[in-house]
Amino acid sequence: MTVQTRSRQRGISFIGLIVVGSLLAMGGVVAAQMFPTFLEYQAISKAAGKAAKEGATPVEVRIVFDKAAQIDDFTSVTGKDLIVTKEGDKVVVSFAYQREIHLAGPAWLTLKYAGRSK
Repeated sequence: MTVQTRSRQRGISFIGLIVVGSLLAMGGVVAAQMFPTFLEYQAISKAAGKAAKEGATPVEVRIVFDKAAQIDDFTSVTGKDLIVTKEGDKVVVSFAYQREIHLAGPAWLTLKYAGRSK
């Protein structure tokens, strides 16, 4: 008579699968809400670079930035929010803002964005 030893089963249990799936789903929802804010940041950064390149005075920089904001359709930063300085002979445009994403109940995710023209 041969006695066979039982090998232990390996893998993830159904409850473990549910927990891992839930965590991945929640992470996906948060990432899906963060992605548009990142695209908005890219548009604002591009508009700031264009304004720094085309504007010579702070007023011109703000006008160029506001026109670019209308084209790219963002409202988080306006021309009044820009910090316009000169470094040598170059105009430098800086901006900073924050976005809040409601997660659940009293939980919020705050994203702080800051940038400047090259």
